[in-house]
Amino acid sequence: MNDLHATRLDLLAGGTDARTEMERALDISRSAACAHAFTRTMFDEAPGSAQACDPASRLAGLAFTAKDLFDVEGQATPAGSAVLAHAPAAKADAPAVARLRAAGGVLTGRTNMTEFAFSGVGVNPHHGTPANVSDAAVPRIPGGSSSGAAISVASGAAFIGLGSDTGGSIRIPAALNGIVGFKNTARLTPTAGALPLSTTLDTACAMTRSVRDAITAHEILAARRVTAGNAPLSAYRLAVVKNLFFDGVEPAVATAFERSLKALRAAGARIVEIELPELAELGAINATGGFSAAEAYAWHRLLLERSGAGYDPRVAQRILRGATMKAHEYIDLINARRDWIGRVEAALAPFDAVLSPTVPITAPPIASVAPGAERDEEFFRVNALLLRNPSVINMLDGCAISLPCHVPGELPVGLMLWHAALHDDAVLAVALQTERALQE
Repeated sequence: MNDLHATRLDLLAGGTDARTEMERALDISRSAACAHAFTRTMFDEAPGSAQACDPASRLAGLAFTAKDLFDVEGQATPAGSAVLAHAPAAKADAPAVARLRAAGGVLTGRTNMTEFAFSGVGVNPHHGTPANVSDAAVPRIPGGSSSGAAISVASGAAFIGLGSDTGGSIRIPAALNGIVGFKNTARLTPTAGALPLSTTLDTACAMTRSVRDAITAHEILAARRVTAGNAPLSAYRLAVVKNLFFDGVEPAVATAFERSLKALRAAGARIVEIELPELAELGAINATGGFSAAEAYAWHRLLLERSGAGYDPRVAQRILRGATMKAHEYIDLINARRDWIGRVEAALAPFDAVLSPTVPITAPPIASVAPGAERDEEFFRVNALLLRNPSVINMLDGCAISLPCHVPGELPVGLMLWHAALHDDAVLAVALQTERALQE
């Protein structure tokens, strides 16, 4: 399946045209592969919009999708919920949507998501749960919260899946579906016009089919140019953090990760195993509930009073935990995070990027975590495992990319490259070389 770059070159060479590519994307969007992936579609107008785009623009009339929490002019912004289905229409596109459109992208639909973005599993009791593209025999979870966005990219229905990442909501579904997900330093992209989960941790970012496409999407969303360079892997010093990230890791994930390290070393990478004892402090730092629960409750408290019965009970349970956080505990959390970031940044300073499994498990069957009180225990166990690794980088205010590291015949596994804030370009540069090494 071609990525955006290859398709755009084909467009410029006259080997295809934007309308043909859009019709191909829409055929996939309407297929069983994208069942439950969309909450609202703009399929009818998309071919004409694609044909009208400048073929020399960066996105050249090609399809992108937007997670259901982004404002789209003239439409409600339900964020995967039932209680906001009839909310007032947005008066303008969110800046992230507007920037992709201005670059020549054509929005084909709003994508399904965990209600209010509060889970890494991707199950939605209101709109159904889109199945992972990796297993035709067993419907598996898509990962969340940007579930439909991942399916749109992995299936071929879109080249860019715009989403958000608060604790891994871009990287988790990217890892489980075998695509690329880049979470940039949060301050680089605008979150205006996106319904918030945690104003401290939310990041507007995207999933794509390749690292080079991830760079293009980021440059558009951040309105900046990436300086990635083309240095070989031997030019970078990489770290592997052995504690926390490997706890409870499935054999399939461990095998794919170790195979990746072997390939990177063969390509000249200098990889050092380190301990990061600061990771053991996160449980105590977040003991009162963390930013997401407190900030989500601040936004949802009145809506919960009026319409709490319409919420996904699992989501409501997590939001309500924020009701018990006291003001001094929230301030203590802010201060503890600031101190923790400073110490972790100092520990990582000698390295260009850190390597970890994106998540420690492969995608479990949807049936094991589907809505129902009898499956709540398994749901919350899986959710905690999926969020554990990627949420470290959100707490760090850092940047991270997940790229596939499995081989054909295996369930998808994600390799995460990450670092502290504003190391985005270095992480992307290493990711470009890593992707090449893994594909050889």
